[in-house]
Amino acid sequence: MQYALAHARYQLLELVRTPVAVFGSAFFPAVAMLFFVVPAVGDNPVGATYATAAMVTFAVLSANVFQYGVGVAEDRAQPWDPYLRTLPVGPAPRFAGRVLAGLTLTYLSLLPVVLIAALLTEARTTAAGFALAAVAVALVSVPFTLMGLAIGYALPSKAAIVVAQLVFFPLAVGGGLLTAPGQAPAFIEAIAPFLPTRGAVELMWTAVGDFRPEPLSMVMLGVWIVGLAALAGWAYRRDEGRRFS
Repeated sequence: MQYALAHARYQLLELVRTPVAVFGSAFFPAVAMLFFVVPAVGDNPVGATYATAAMVTFAVLSANVFQYGVGVAEDRAQPWDPYLRTLPVGPAPRFAGRVLAGLTLTYLSLLPVVLIAALLTEARTTAAGFALAAVAVALVSVPFTLMGLAIGYALPSKAAIVVAQLVFFPLAVGGGLLTAPGQAPAFIEAIAPFLPTRGAVELMWTAVGDFRPEPLSMVMLGVWIVGLAALAGWAYRRDEGRRFS
């Protein structure tokens, strides 16, 4: 744990030196809140609460896919990365430190969304709901963290940026993050349960309100986590084999 915290501190120091990374993760969800949620459902307590939960999921998706997908790919291009891989502690502390730093960035990127919801909308939840939502953020980060790691270890930095952008928007729209529960177009409602974003947002809706998640969405979320974990592990071993064997 000591080494994991050291790696997390190192990652966070890098982020502090380039604060635009935090700004970028928070910008799009905050803008979506201001331009879509506030004028459309800001005065509807239930609608605003569910929309805020969806924007939180949107921010989690953005922060993790881009941070890990682009960040890991860029780190691999630096001479510091091969040196770290020679250390006798193994990859576990580095992975744990990166995840801790990423989770910290994720929570920071959520602050504008939460503040906008509290000050400019009628979104409301209980103290227990807020605590459950905070825990749910960590849970729904898992598939998107794995997705980012898979992209970052499989591709060079220029390709990773493109792929992260290509997967981000379809996952957000297809998962129903930009619409209220049950109000997406029929095509979106048909494909949404099969995407990880749908299972993630349903967990957030359940945390803050009376929503009941669909069993298919939960099953598929688990399938995505297992599949992405296997893909990320394969990408890491492939990169290590190519560069160090």
